[in-house]
Amino acid sequence: MIYGYVRVSSDKQTTENQIFEISRFVKYNNLKVERWINETISGTTDVNKRKLGKLLKSLRKGDILITSELSRLGRNLLQVMSILSFCMEHDIAVWTIKDNYRLGADLQSKILAFAFSLSAEIERNLISQRTKEALRRIKAEGKILGRPLGSSNKHYKLTGREENIYMCLSKRYSLNKTARSFHVHSSTLKRFLIKEFEDYI
Repeated sequence: MIYGYVRVSSDKQTTENQIFEISRFVKYNNLKVERWINETISGTTDVNKRKLGKLLKSLRKGDILITSELSRLGRNLLQVMSILSFCMEHDIAVWTIKDNYRLGADLQSKILAFAFSLSAEIERNLISQRTKEALRRIKAEGKILGRPLGSSNKHYKLTGREENIYMCLSKRYSLNKTARSFHVHSSTLKRFLIKEFEDYI
């Protein structure tokens, strides 16, 4: 199947231009969009919370996803690379109009998929490195991480897990998703962040 994906960030914008571009492209190439996915949401939002995330889970080998440009898929490099890598691994073609990408199952696309995957891995490593450096800086400045000695253990589930929490937030996980990964309520996480990272968030 051929899917057309269009996205804008706010209600003040319209998807009409994107739809026009894609429609003109498929008509010129004697193709037809069989299903449109249209959403109004920030590109920085976790892909699993967008219609695009649901679409990716339903795509099958040989499907084609057409969008006006790569920035419609996401607004940061790691997110776009992750989406493209997923598509290449599952033999899903991604075509863009303005960028003129035709990523499919050919050798060139597989090489690009490897590059995308490698870029994402490098970015994750850089995030981890920045996290450790930030924690060392905080400690050097005299900030004590975790529960002060002798104080009541109100947030015992999160005490000592500051580095993992910071890592999740650096990856742009939402508060709800981060809280679920630590098996606590989002309000518990918010209180913990305010208490422990008040000067750094």
